[in-house]
Amino acid sequence: MSAKYTDYLIKEFDIDPKVIEVVNEAESLLSERFTELDDICAICQMKVLRAFQDNHINATHFDWSTGYGYDDPGRAAVERVYASVFNTEAALVRPNIVNGTHAIATTLFGILKPGDELIEASGTPYDTLETVIGKYSKEFNGTIMDYGILYKEVPLNSELDVDLDAIRAAITDKTRVVAMQRSTGYDWRPAISLESIRKVTEMVHSIDPSIIVMLDNCYGEFVDTYEPTDFGVDVMAGSLIKNPGGGIALSGGYIVGREDLIEKISYRLTCPGIGAECGLTFGQNRHVMQGLFLAPKIVNAAVKGAMLAGVVYDKLGFEVMPPAMAPRSDIIQAIKFLDPDRTVAFCQAVQAASPVDSYVSPTPWDMPGYQDQVVMAAGAFVQGSSIELSADAPLREPYIAYFQGGLTYEHSRFGVIKSLDTLYKKGLLLK
Repeated sequence: MSAKYTDYLIKEFDIDPKVIEVVNEAESLLSERFTELDDICAICQMKVLRAFQDNHINATHFDWSTGYGYDDPGRAAVERVYASVFNTEAALVRPNIVNGTHAIATTLFGILKPGDELIEASGTPYDTLETVIGKYSKEFNGTIMDYGILYKEVPLNSELDVDLDAIRAAITDKTRVVAMQRSTGYDWRPAISLESIRKVTEMVHSIDPSIIVMLDNCYGEFVDTYEPTDFGVDVMAGSLIKNPGGGIALSGGYIVGREDLIEKISYRLTCPGIGAECGLTFGQNRHVMQGLFLAPKIVNAAVKGAMLAGVVYDKLGFEVMPPAMAPRSDIIQAIKFLDPDRTVAFCQAVQAASPVDSYVSPTPWDMPGYQDQVVMAAGAFVQGSSIELSADAPLREPYIAYFQGGLTYEHSRFGVIKSLDTLYKKGLLLK
């Protein structure tokens, strides 16, 4: 940071000079890694551009339709573009998919039948998906297990990576779907790498080509020049208010994959006989397409911000995951604070660095679908958008906060600065 910018932060935001010095030192260590990230961004941007051009996107695709949305050309164009970007046969991209969990649940219910077996090959899934599966609570009806679908988990190995031998041993003649969660969720592990996803996919298909490999790709899009579907993943799902929505999409989710699977899933998204043929997009096609076009650059900013947070807090003695300089497979940086006060203060500082609701101080609360209270900072233009600067933490030991997002690197960097400044002034840094 230049002296002019440093002076501005000190004067206008009351940032302690010691904090800026720590962040400057961390940033200097990352210069080569940032150059690598810029190359990834450039390739992803051209990939998205090619998808728009190949599908002849034009202004008519931004128009409204009404009613049932029969043969909506804009909706069809959006889904063709997504299929092109992710190198798949078909796609569903809809504003009525309420979040990533809904996209994943719709996928699973579309491709599983009673008596089938679902194997979660990346350990315990994210809290909200555990509710969908029905692992712990009988409070909710209509879960995966309610429908007589068999379920098992394969823990990660000692290196916090997929355990190929254990996955192989878990597969039976009832196995219909082997699923993975690319991102960390609320687990203490790095995101599953593309190479590990490829190995699982190839192994499963070598055992039985009819077994479907399904991936939760939330937070992973455009982090690399390849996507998991380039390596044979059969179907993949994610949220539009995370990476691919580019901070512009107001809501929605996507599902991409084999055409026969997308057709089955569409019958659960709407109903049998209707499938993907109907579904009003409520004038959101422009937002969805423009967000996708901007997404590579915005993901680039978010990954840089996550790496900066990792290096800063690693240098201060906190455990971080993934390790500070490690390759990235999602946009999330986990920081182990070991103390509830530090954790809450960190999230409150990220909220204070936000453009929206910066004056609000988030507190832990009982969020639907979560096993523990969660403190969530998300002062975003799109409510709950975690491609925008955000942080969240379940209030349980060892008190880990998850930092992600930032529509610009400058904003993500300021989130790191503000969080460190707050902890420093409150005397909550490690001794």
